[in-house]
Amino acid sequence: MSEEDNAEDPWAEALEEQADAEAAAGAETARPSFDELQDDAIGSLDVNLDVVLDIPVNISMEIGRTKISIRNLLQLNQGSVVELDRLAGEPMDVLVNGTLIARGEVVVVNEKFGIRLTDIISPAERVKKLK
Repeated sequence: MSEEDNAEDPWAEALEEQADAEAAAGAETARPSFDELQDDAIGSLDVNLDVVLDIPVNISMEIGRTKISIRNLLQLNQGSVVELDRLAGEPMDVLVNGTLIARGEVVVVNEKFGIRLTDIISPAERVKKLK
C-alpha cells in the first residue's frame, strides 16, 4: 500500500501506526504470562472482608415446588391444596439470593417458625451444580 492510499484511508493509517507501536513495545518489554498474572492475583488476596459484611442478601426457605397450568392456577381459592414435590419430613432448602446453601428442618421457638440447619452445602458442591 502506498503513502497516497494511506492518506485517503484513515483506518489503514491508524492500523499502521498501531502495528509500529506494538512492534516497538514488543522489543522493549515482554508481556507477562498468564501464570505470572495469576500469581500476582493470589498475592493480593489480603482483602478486608469488613466491606462486604454489611451487604444485605435475601434468604428464603423453600418447602417444595410444583408446576401447574395457568388454568389450574386461576381456579385456586381459599382452602385449595397444592401438591409439592417433597415428602413430609424432608428437609427444607435454604436459599441465599436464589442459591442453595443449606438444608434444614422446621422448628418453633417462642411461637415463631425457624429452621435448624442440618446440612451445609460446600462451595465445591455449589460450583458443581452451576455446571
